[in-house]
Amino acid sequence: MVTALAPYACDPARTRGRPHPEEPPANRSQFQRDRDRIIHCNAFRLLEYKTQVFVNHEGDLFRTRLTHSIEVAQIARTLARNLGLHEDLTEAISLAHDLGHTPFGHAGQDELNACMREMAPAAGGFEHNLQSLRVVDELEERYAAFNGLNLCFETREGILKHCSVKHARELGEVGRRFIERTQPSLEAQIANLADEIAYNNHDVDDGLRSGLIRIEQLMQIEIFATHHAAVMRKYPNLERQRAIAETIRAMINTLIVDLTETTLANIRRVRPGSADDVRASEPLAAFSAPMRAQADALKRFLLNNLYRHSQVMRMTTKARRIVRELFVAFINEPRLLKDEYRRDDEVEQARAIADYIAGMTDRYAIREHRELFRMD
Repeated sequence: MVTALAPYACDPARTRGRPHPEEPPANRSQFQRDRDRIIHCNAFRLLEYKTQVFVNHEGDLFRTRLTHSIEVAQIARTLARNLGLHEDLTEAISLAHDLGHTPFGHAGQDELNACMREMAPAAGGFEHNLQSLRVVDELEERYAAFNGLNLCFETREGILKHCSVKHARELGEVGRRFIERTQPSLEAQIANLADEIAYNNHDVDDGLRSGLIRIEQLMQIEIFATHHAAVMRKYPNLERQRAIAETIRAMINTLIVDLTETTLANIRRVRPGSADDVRASEPLAAFSAPMRAQADALKRFLLNNLYRHSQVMRMTTKARRIVRELFVAFINEPRLLKDEYRRDDEVEQARAIADYIAGMTDRYAIREHRELFRMD
């Protein structure tokens, strides 16, 4: 197992810098500073009350955006250590990747994007990944010398997983790879795949806990069936919840091992000598083809049986209505907004409304909607 920092890892001593120059930290690395700033920011704390699949009030044990982000960071750190990558940078990217997510999960994001495109097309729509970068670059207000968190280029690069060419042109250096079609650092690539491992597996756990999917259905999915059978052979009398936990733990481990081995094989083949060599190469972090197929089969199962379940869809419909009605109310009557979100320019006003709604927790959005539309 690799333990030392590899030559292809990002080096905090050679960071490409921050948007606003600062003195280097005295007792920690540049990437440690980024991680710490993320953990202490307002947007990170608000993730505790933002939906993953199930809305906050539906149960105390279901994942939220905060617990999801912590699980991503744990998986990503394991991968980074195995591959000789910078663990603090990988963790910082993982913890920050959902900072711009709306309330009500993807339903909230999709509806806010639809509202922006219909009612403020010049503002360029809404994408939670781009919003996460906006949070750390502009919206957080914690420091006297600058807006945002003033994170290193390498952390910002990893947060920006997807971006249109149009938006990339507006982002300067951090958006250039979407124009030139190059890759991000391996730390960013690993954080992205750790996100997938985390949400696929904890959505299985939450789906089974909710009763919306059943073990019998999952036994048709190879990666689950294989590991569940192995658990039951070893522990034939194991109670249901522990059997599920053991199965999911084994699935996560298998995915991590496969991703580590496949990525190391790609590294040996390409032989990158620096982080910039990684950026100039093909994507290096990957599952093997058979494991990719199994992971995709699980993803399709969750889409068809959990995310599109009638009970989830009912909440999705309600969530989309709340987001749309809030946006319409604010765009038609800006006086309803707090002073800090009022703008003279129409495009800037729409963008500020999107910032406001995206920053809401589930329960705050529900309460704000109730206040605006209550019947006297």
